[in-house]
Amino acid sequence: MNTFDKIYSVVVRIPAGKVATYGQVALLAGNPRWSRVVGYALHANPRFGEIPCHRVVNKDGRLAPGFAFGGENAQRDLLESEGVGFTADGTVDMAKHLWKPEG
Repeated sequence: MNTFDKIYSVVVRIPAGKVATYGQVALLAGNPRWSRVVGYALHANPRFGEIPCHRVVNKDGRLAPGFAFGGENAQRDLLESEGVGFTADGTVDMAKHLWKPEG
């Protein structure tokens, strides 16, 4: 399995209503130093709609200004449609919505 496929295999596990950080996805994909690679993989997502790249945010809950599938507003719209809440400063409410995978 190549690096991008390892990343996609993690991202597809993030449930609706939750988000993961780039670093969290990198760690779960096998290398905690792949945070930037996670961004590259998500930007090249070959199966948008199947691989929920909109559920990956930075460690502070900020959205990707260069979200490949419609920009930052599109990412926020997708997250809000799944019930993800935001704080007053426009970041994801990480206390409520950070994914905590089991096992």
